[in-house]
Amino acid sequence: MNKLISKLKDEAKALKAETYALYLASKDPRVPWYAKVLLACVVAYALSPIDLIPDFVPVIGLLDDLILVPLGLRLVVKMVPADVLADCRERAKDLAESKPKSLFGLAIVLSIWLLAIFILWSIFRKWYPIGTMESPGG
Repeated sequence: MNKLISKLKDEAKALKAETYALYLASKDPRVPWYAKVLLACVVAYALSPIDLIPDFVPVIGLLDDLILVPLGLRLVVKMVPADVLADCRERAKDLAESKPKSLFGLAIVLSIWLLAIFILWSIFRKWYPIGTMESPGG
């Protein structure tokens, strides 16, 4: 069981590194525009905290991550010139140690969470208004 978990972790790391290399390729002027469009969609979906099918849905929730993302990445890898991809893989490997962070991405994710909390709070407040319940004694 530990061997399987270790293998899955290694594959996840490799997938993450490949995704980041493809992100770098999307900014390279040697990559054709149509590859950049598909590349942006695949990378955004792979890195997005929001899935087409939520992960908590049994079995089907994980299928999009296990099937759609790898298929999209394979298609994009074939569209990116080999020399560009090799350069981007090297750059991704070098940058992996420094763990680049995107403040814009953080702001987007936080905004989505805050909006969801506000909507839930508004719904809860509408259904259960505070101060309108009578006390148990009457």
